Amino acid sequence: MSSTARAEESTSGTATRRGLLALLAATGLDAAHAQASAASSSSIPSMTTSNTTLAPRQAALGPIAAAAAIGDTARLPSALNEGLDAGLTISETREALVQLYAYAGFPRSLNALTALMKVLDERRQRGVQDAEGATPGPVPVGAQLLELGTANQTRLVGAPVRGPLFEFAPAIDQFLKAHLFGDIFARDNLDWQSRELVTVGALAAMSGVESQLLSHVRVSLNVGITADQLAQAAQALSIAGHADAAARLQAALAQATRP
Repeated sequence: MSSTARAEESTSGTATRRGLLALLAATGLDAAHAQASAASSSSIPSMTTSNTTLAPRQAALGPIAAAAAIGDTARLPSALNEGLDAGLTISETREALVQLYAYAGFPRSLNALTALMKVLDERRQRGVQDAEGATPGPVPVGAQLLELGTANQTRLVGAPVRGPLFEFAPAIDQFLKAHLFGDIFARDNLDWQSRELVTVGALAAMSGVESQLLSHVRVSLNVGITADQLAQAAQALSIAGHADAAARLQAALAQATRP
């Protein structure tokens, strides 16, 4: 794929902003919300290249996120190289690692970004010219940002998100809507599906967050990633040496698609 095509693919997802739904499973998201989410999925455009197969650049996102999320410095450089070779732009790869902080924390994100800088420098020294990719467009501020973040969150889940946790700690509701669903996920240089693949890869790699992983598997299905494609994402994790992550993702997928 040419750099122009990759840039067009990146900018085409101007509606792309998915948020930190990792908290949703613990906030009282009920069956009615899940049903509304499924009903709303037809309004979310698909960014995948086919109905059954992940594009190589998409399949590379999970191993990158998994290695970064758990600080696997041995596997992260090779995962980054494979992703860039598969067609990820510098902007997309960098954005995936920036987003990672919302799930794995600033230290993991900062370390992963440092690793990406080193990988890019080594590739340049070898004469590899990676496409820079699109820069994110402007993000609204103030009340407009909160409105956008709330709309993004509602669209992804399929209904307004409420729950005892948000009543107990309203500040986290504000941060989720204005900052995560707004500031971060209003950035349109990475499409919705790619962001979910990053999130699923990171959560699958971390132990103790199985309920959040299940929530994101359901959101992934809602944004147009198919069950077959999620199975391919699990296979990519396994091939990259993340057997535990692959098993967690397969278990979450089986639960999410259970009749």
